[in-house]
Amino acid sequence: MKSRKKHWEDVYHSTPTDQLGWFESHPEPTIELLKQCSLTSESRILTVGSGTSTFVDYLLDEGFRNLIATDISAPALEQLKARVGELQQYVDWLVDDLTNPTFLNQLEPIDLWHDRAVLHFFTEEQDQQSYFNLLKQLVKPNGFVHIAVFSLEGAQQCSGLPVKNYSAEMLQEKLGGEFRLIQRFQHLYTTPGGNPRDYIYTLFQRT
Repeated sequence: MKSRKKHWEDVYHSTPTDQLGWFESHPEPTIELLKQCSLTSESRILTVGSGTSTFVDYLLDEGFRNLIATDISAPALEQLKARVGELQQYVDWLVDDLTNPTFLNQLEPIDLWHDRAVLHFFTEEQDQQSYFNLLKQLVKPNGFVHIAVFSLEGAQQCSGLPVKNYSAEMLQEKLGGEFRLIQRFQHLYTTPGGNPRDYIYTLFQRT
């Protein structure tokens, strides 16, 4: 079986950003959640599985200057770096695996963990546990967590891979009692190919 890293490197080598099944020209649902977090330009924001996400462009354009972008695919991060140009100096770029981190587990605490469409690719319980252990290690007290994943009514696979579907209650159970759910909403996303994808968007705060 092709390794996870090889799969995603092949995806970003072969598919233009605006044709990826999760591409957003402007990440409105995520921005809605971000506005509730009262962050400053120096807040530490970690975008996990960032790929070539336009959310990084948005954060830089809005003046955020303490960003971390991580992905298992080096080609994805190289494309994103090239696109943001000189502003890349305000981002720490980490090629790493969320389920077996080499660098991420050495980071200083963060103010926001942002994940759109990454967690649902971890279908094994061990990988899910590693993901949430890392999140809990890094997010500061009073820090925030954005997670957007395929809802229970959503797709059963993406990019040729099976996925794990979630509800807000399932995410709450994974995070535990020290994280408080602030907002959740369903979002019907349409892929560049015209296919509907039902997401659940959530915002939690560490108590």
